Amino acid sequence: MPVPERAARPPHLTAATVAPVTGPTDELLPDPRKRAIRLEIAVVLAVTFGLSAYTAFVSLTEAVLLGLSGQKVALNRKLSPIDLINFALNLASVFQLIAWGLLGLYLLWRSGFGPSRIGLGRFRWRPDLLGGLGLAALIGVPGLGLYVAGRALGIGVDVVPSELGHTWWRIPVLLAVAFANGWAEEVIVVAFLMTRLRQLGYSPVAVLVASSLLRGAYHLYQGFGAGIGNIVMGLVFGYVWQRTGRLWPLIVAHGLIDAVAFVGYALLAGHLSWLGITS
Repeated sequence: MPVPERAARPPHLTAATVAPVTGPTDELLPDPRKRAIRLEIAVVLAVTFGLSAYTAFVSLTEAVLLGLSGQKVALNRKLSPIDLINFALNLASVFQLIAWGLLGLYLLWRSGFGPSRIGLGRFRWRPDLLGGLGLAALIGVPGLGLYVAGRALGIGVDVVPSELGHTWWRIPVLLAVAFANGWAEEVIVVAFLMTRLRQLGYSPVAVLVASSLLRGAYHLYQGFGAGIGNIVMGLVFGYVWQRTGRLWPLIVAHGLIDAVAFVGYALLAGHLSWLGITS
């Protein structure tokens, strides 16, 4: 499915509004402010997806040493044998992801980039929901094919989307995790990081590549195929954001991709061996 048609820019998103993302760099910040932004980027990534990239690299190294294709990774793990404790601990990951996104949103807002300026203004059904559906199809279907190919080639681990079993709360929690993932990743890795890098004077292409490489890096724990697939996803998502100025479609698409993987596995586990997915 082609990339969704570029949405008409709403009245409050003028050319000046999106200039820090895609526009010229003739309004660069003074050096002290640049230093503060570099430090801000380092701190935010150190507690969010930069740290995730580090642990993903360590996990990949271990998997390679032990035999990559024979390793298994669970995305939503059972964290306690006590059902209500397991429920509470899995909810904690949802709260953490929401907080990460809010951190990036707050830091941007403090510096004059309110929600509307980064594409989180009023939700609009056609460009945001339908655009998200189109992006989900564009990325999700080839992504599944890449996973199957990676398993066949021995460059990917056996990914288990959920180990939550048949608990009464697994479906709503899996949906919450899916969309919390979309919220945190798209706010931090796209809106926050790309905006800040543009303020530092990097070109739109360099910013897009940097964001995409980070997205691929923190998915390396799933194997090389997942890393490559997420780099491609980052390039597509970042480009769409640069062109449209809308972040909602990215969050919707990401949430839908994860929701289909998590909930589909929870409901169909045991019937997906033909995709190289074990229960």
